[in-house]
Amino acid sequence: MKNLLSLLIVLFISTSNAQEIKFGKVSKQELEEKINPLDSTADAAYLLNKRKTYFSYDVNNGWMINTEYHQRIKIYTKEGLEYATKKINYRKPDSGEKESINSLKSYSFNLVNNKIEKTKLSKKDIFDEKLNEYRSRKTVTFPNTKEGTIIDLKYKIKSPYWSINPVIFEYNVPVKQLTCTVEIPEYFTFNKNYKGYFSIPVKETEINRQLLFSNNNTVNYSAKKYTFTQENINAVNEKEPYARNINNYRGKAEFELSGTKFPNSMYKNYTTTWEAVCKTIFNASEFGDELKRSSYYKDDLAAILKSAKSDTDKIILIYNLVKSKIKWNEYHGKYTEKGVKKAYKDGSGNVAEINLMLTSMLRSAGLNSNPVLISTKDSGVPLFPTRNGFNYVISKVNLKDGTYVLLDASEKYSFANILPYRTLNWSGREILANGNSREVDLIPTKHTKENNILYVKIDTDLGEVNGMFRKSLTGHTAMFYRQLNNIKKEEDVITAIEEKYNIEVDDFKISNKNNAAKPITQTLKFTSEDLIEEVNGKLYFSPLLFLATTENPFKSEKRNFPIDYIVPWQDKFTVSITIPENYTVESFPKETAIALPDNLGIFKYLVSIQGNKIKLSSVLQINSHIVNPQYYTAIKDFYKQLVEKQTENIVLIKK
Repeated sequence: MKNLLSLLIVLFISTSNAQEIKFGKVSKQELEEKINPLDSTADAAYLLNKRKTYFSYDVNNGWMINTEYHQRIKIYTKEGLEYATKKINYRKPDSGEKESINSLKSYSFNLVNNKIEKTKLSKKDIFDEKLNEYRSRKTVTFPNTKEGTIIDLKYKIKSPYWSINPVIFEYNVPVKQLTCTVEIPEYFTFNKNYKGYFSIPVKETEINRQLLFSNNNTVNYSAKKYTFTQENINAVNEKEPYARNINNYRGKAEFELSGTKFPNSMYKNYTTTWEAVCKTIFNASEFGDELKRSSYYKDDLAAILKSAKSDTDKIILIYNLVKSKIKWNEYHGKYTEKGVKKAYKDGSGNVAEINLMLTSMLRSAGLNSNPVLISTKDSGVPLFPTRNGFNYVISKVNLKDGTYVLLDASEKYSFANILPYRTLNWSGREILANGNSREVDLIPTKHTKENNILYVKIDTDLGEVNGMFRKSLTGHTAMFYRQLNNIKKEEDVITAIEEKYNIEVDDFKISNKNNAAKPITQTLKFTSEDLIEEVNGKLYFSPLLFLATTENPFKSEKRNFPIDYIVPWQDKFTVSITIPENYTVESFPKETAIALPDNLGIFKYLVSIQGNKIKLSSVLQINSHIVNPQYYTAIKDFYKQLVEKQTENIVLIKK
């Protein structure tokens, strides 16, 4: 009897857990929950993330794709209130076929005086806005939301476009229960591919369906159903260090249309090649034809080329001409919108207008230049040949020595082979003059460099240190500095330095602030009373002083997505410390060299004593822009040793 009773209890619990969650009904237990059982630090969680994608047939419009969503979100903290707003983007071009959002309804649930309070979403909580000529956004602000609220949301997107949105497995918050089904009729062939570093096993089944037409005729057909189910999925923590473009690394399943075969029709192949994609783009009037236009800039180009003595001079002169003439209007695009001639006249244009114009000018100057199609970092990496995979274009100059230069004149502070961050997305496709194409690596091979030189004198009479600090930045670090600081007042830059380093800046100079062709050099004189600690007559300080890394940025036990450093980089440190004549060095850090596996990076640290001078030389270098998660433990330990060494003190004692 006891065994039978136990079995019945297990069956009851299993059946209860397997019951479908009903929209509009939540439990008191869910509302009472203060922290997420899977992740106590979570600001919010999906109690349910359910999706159903299927095809339907409309006599007037043909096959449509429908996707129904049911999402139940629990808010735990004030930070979690960002989930009290839902933004749904959809296709709504000025002309042509449009997507629609239907059956949108929601409730907010709170526990008030130990009773469940239910608030219904009203029309005044829903806003529509036009993002551009192709897309719109519906924004839903859920009413009566606060810490502890549960939001229950349902909506449906109906689309005439035969593209299936990726099935996302991982989110920024934990997921208690995920259920996704994708049902595809036999007339459509889709390739299924997994992306990211986390996946969910799929269950594939064959099912029978029936179409019923208005004349009562029916058509029986089969469909393939893909089912993804998983419980207790950990969050992808986008707050992790070097976690840029986290959407590119989320676990997901993507479906790509490869062909259709309708009754009494031939098979239509939708798969293509990179060559075919690039030729299609090249032959478009908003691309290839715009490259041929040159009369509008002919006189200006001739004027600047008079001073050019080499191909390098030509490149720089033309690049600076375009940057000075045309300002970027913040729009991406591989096609022109108003055309290069009008953009030149107006003094503004989208990315395509700016960089196709640049390519045309370079060609007119006798240089071997071609446009390069890319996908920006926030658009993901195109794994399959598709025109929609590209949303940006830059320019390339092929030099006679076999090297090349990549240029993007839409970015104020970029330069030759120093592309803006948004474009540094693995590789692009160079379109040659005949319409053929080839792959181009977008990531620089040279390290971007930061060189720090620090001269310090310890003055025990005044109880302070004073010195000079010079920082030199090249490559992408210089561009990022200009983007961040050139919009600030100098006094604000100085204040930020003082707060970061805990010093008082007495004099400040910066060189090449606006000259993207040269390194930035920042020089300052400073004093500080907080860099040296005195204990029982001994002086303690790190040889790197305020430049020491005092905390390991990598704290999580594990990580299932890459570390994104943007570009390979190198930081150098040279320090010279003059100690008082009446002190001598009792102890100092020993020489250290630490290497990461597979030549991913290195850290070297050397301290030497020369009379009353302490000399330090150190290098920290990372050789890859992306470090795969398999190396996370090694990276974490690497930084642990680095912090230990950089925070190890020099000890001075009186003679």
